[in-house]
Amino acid sequence: MEQMLIIDDDQETCETMKSLINRLGMPCDMAHDLATGLELVEQHNYDVLFLDVCLPDGNGLDLLPAIMAQPDPPEVIILTGKGDADGAELAIKGGVWDYLLKPSSVREIRLTLDRALKYHKEKIHRLHPEQLKTNQVVGNSQGIRASLQQAAKGARSDANVLITGETGTGKELFATTIHANSPRARGQFVVVDCASLTESLVESTLFGYRKGAFTGANADRPGLIQQADGGTLFLDEIGEMPLSMQKVFLRVLQEQHYRPVGGARQQSSNFRLIVATNRDLGAMVEQGAFRSDLLFRIKTMRIHLPPLRSRIDDIEELLKIRMEHLCQKFGLSPKKIGEDFLDILKRYHWPGNVRELYNILERAMIDAGDEETLYGVHLSRELRIKVAKSQIREMTGSEELSSTTAEAASSGVRKIGQQIFADIFDSALPSIKEFKTTAEKVYLSEVIRQSDGDIGKILATSKLSRSHFYLLLKKNNLSL
Repeated sequence: MEQMLIIDDDQETCETMKSLINRLGMPCDMAHDLATGLELVEQHNYDVLFLDVCLPDGNGLDLLPAIMAQPDPPEVIILTGKGDADGAELAIKGGVWDYLLKPSSVREIRLTLDRALKYHKEKIHRLHPEQLKTNQVVGNSQGIRASLQQAAKGARSDANVLITGETGTGKELFATTIHANSPRARGQFVVVDCASLTESLVESTLFGYRKGAFTGANADRPGLIQQADGGTLFLDEIGEMPLSMQKVFLRVLQEQHYRPVGGARQQSSNFRLIVATNRDLGAMVEQGAFRSDLLFRIKTMRIHLPPLRSRIDDIEELLKIRMEHLCQKFGLSPKKIGEDFLDILKRYHWPGNVRELYNILERAMIDAGDEETLYGVHLSRELRIKVAKSQIREMTGSEELSSTTAEAASSGVRKIGQQIFADIFDSALPSIKEFKTTAEKVYLSEVIRQSDGDIGKILATSKLSRSHFYLLLKKNNLSL
């Protein structure tokens, strides 16, 4: 049976909508804040969720990433005040089903609910991310799960796909995943590295050439577009494609016809296009470095891959799977991950993302040799120094510190720590995990006390968002 959830701090609105849904023969839960709503979403498999924008502990739209990351996310209907055009725009960008202006008539609510339920029933019978052959895509964080859900949609269609993300986030891996799960899986997956092609070679590489077309063309040679016939053409770093070539490729994309260099006849190729870039193509269009009409054609569907620093919880799983591969590659015995090794990696900023993580792991494993456990000492000094400096900046709030300032700041931090945790420092130290949990709870209690429970002062001091602060309160069993 279908199940609904309403998250709204207006008791009257909740009761009215719940009464309507119950009369339709469906159960309905209610929550009046973000924290309770998120807890219910994680515990139940709802079909439709009515979500208010303005809630006591934050903006309802902040909950959308967590909702969309669920295995079978509900269809979200945003409840917004009249005239709130920005709220409607943000809701649609966040992937919601629809939005209702408050107050809405019973007819409007029922019509929107019926459409959402019909769509949801059809959707759950389609391919789920868990059914994907993931081709070594690793991770269970909200960001990566949301990207896999988009990849599942991409695999079901033949639409052009634009994959964006920083260098090293796995754009080609996602492209191969889409291809492997698509009806074109038996065709070739042809990769074109646009960054490595010179302007003079782009046309002959993509379209091929005929014998005698230029010096050195001793025989006919098919291009990559012809090789992708019946399969997938993957253009990696399309932002590097020369502007002069973009116009030519746009015509090929529109007509699925091309002419080899030196050829007299046009040829056809039925390929599916997936492109990737680490650049902002929208900004490039404004700068005149990328064609707007080509951008419109390639971004029929867009998948954004999160950077590793926003999916820190995936690092341990990434390490374990990569370690198995490297142990086999180098003939090493299985290794364990030391707590300090993992802690340092979780504190690093990861400008090179997963690719950098794998390179650092390989170097550490070679350095460890036959040792059974990877410790922080197996990481490069350069990496450990960067992490140490980053920690000091976080603790002191300063980007650059002189040696005198750094020493004074460090002394101040130690003094505060000794005062707050005197009972801990006078006895055997707990594990770092236990210490962090204690420190978080002590900090929250102290910031509440010093701010006299004033939420504005608390947020200004802690630099936390309202929703994050209330989630931490719930986690630590604290209250204002």
